[in-house]
Amino acid sequence: MTSDLVSVRYLVDDVAAAVEFYTRHLGFTVRSSVVPAFADVVRGNLRLLLSGPASSAGRPLPDGTTPAPGGWNRIHFVVDDIDAEVARLRAAGIAFRSDVVTGPGGRQIVFDDPAGNPVELFQPAAR
Repeated sequence: MTSDLVSVRYLVDDVAAAVEFYTRHLGFTVRSSVVPAFADVVRGNLRLLLSGPASSAGRPLPDGTTPAPGGWNRIHFVVDDIDAEVARLRAAGIAFRSDVVTGPGGRQIVFDDPAGNPVELFQPAAR
């Protein structure tokens, strides 16, 4: 298997809302769309597979469990100025899970896409 794209699947409640969110706020472009079931968006080498309830990824498992969005696994964007990015997204109405957290490697903050899938902004510590 070879590909220039790294693909990450996110389960979403509303594919159209997810496409709007990622293209408007995070610079993705639409690669393909069969709304309401599925769309994929790309930014650089990252391809997000946005799978709605009508997609094959959203179908119940043999034990009856239905796949759902959310959790804490997340895509991670490195930014030069986290404060500016947070201000830009807050001005656009994006709510964050917390304030910016500072650790040994840098600063980070997490927010959700419209389905509750987390997205992290990270500014590396100055060296």
